[in-house]
Amino acid sequence: MQRRELLSAGQAVMAMAAVAGLIPNISAAQNASGWNKSAFEGKSLTEVVKALGGTAATASGDVLLSAPEIAENGNVVRMGVESKLAGTSMVALLVEKNPALLSASFDVIAGSDASFSTNVKMGQTSNVYALAKVGDKFFYAVKEVKVTLGGCGG
Repeated sequence: MQRRELLSAGQAVMAMAAVAGLIPNISAAQNASGWNKSAFEGKSLTEVVKALGGTAATASGDVLLSAPEIAENGNVVRMGVESKLAGTSMVALLVEKNPALLSASFDVIAGSDASFSTNVKMGQTSNVYALAKVGDKFFYAVKEVKVTLGGCGG
């Protein structure tokens, strides 16, 4: 089979999978139940907390943020959030200088550990917040992450 035939066959398979609903439609994800558009459009910690149903967030030593001090590649920055607070129902990661402050949000199933990690893209050096929701209250930890080229720290 020639390369052109292989590519054409692959496109046909992808088209059939999309029609069958096996490939998620990105625009449909934004209209899915649970999608909180205003939270992802928030431009400050206070705005995001308000969009998530709170009034203010309080700093807490029981919310743990794991993130590098220096990120050599802002395209892939590994971060983690953990809440030691009993009754945590949601945790999130916020990157202050990203176009969308809210970078990731995770619902916590009752009885499970409130501990998650993911890769986040960062365009520049910024404060990063780990946010935890307990009842109707929000708690956070914050850390500055420097984004550099080659990890030189500048």
